[in-house]
Amino acid sequence: MKNMLKDAAVLFVITLVAGLALGFVYQITKEPIALAEEKAAKEAYAEVFPAASDFEEAELVIPEDESWQSAWLESGFENVELVNILHALGEDGSLLGYVFTVTSHEGYGGDITFTMGISSDGTLNGISILSISETAGLGMKAESVLKPQFAGKKVPSFTYTKQGAVSDSQIDAISGATITTRALTNAVNGGLYYFQTQLGGGSYEAE
Repeated sequence: MKNMLKDAAVLFVITLVAGLALGFVYQITKEPIALAEEKAAKEAYAEVFPAASDFEEAELVIPEDESWQSAWLESGFENVELVNILHALGEDGSLLGYVFTVTSHEGYGGDITFTMGISSDGTLNGISILSISETAGLGMKAESVLKPQFAGKKVPSFTYTKQGAVSDSQIDAISGATITTRALTNAVNGGLYYFQTQLGGGSYEAE
């Protein structure tokens, strides 16, 4: 009985010390991590909207209207999360467009979070991937293969193809990583859909 109590006491002390150590480390690293994440986000905003002089956080309003909600789901965006929206401002304070932070919950290896910049006329300036954990050598090629294909395109939505893109609205899929391609393309479309239906959208010419 004494040995059991002794062992329990030792285990309690070890657990307590470990918990205190982890808490101490967390407090030390919390602020540097937050600053690093903020720096990365600002760099991503500038990357997808280089013409902007400043960025101002805007209110993200998800419509409660049943018809809009139904349309969102029917469009296949049930695994797309809009995280935040910023106004991209010119030197004179004029609104040049928007920057979205979007998360796809349908990546092969987990969530994919990225920013996307959309000019007021509907042009997608580009995307910047903030976090991704896809398969090395396959889905992780999203940075080099998929990302460049979205830049400077003015289309209402994108589709992906394995046969080679023949229009601005088509994205060449990563070979062997269709799930990653679909997840990223669908999430970009979700951002475009919100822009078109809630922020005035843009005018698009038929291809």
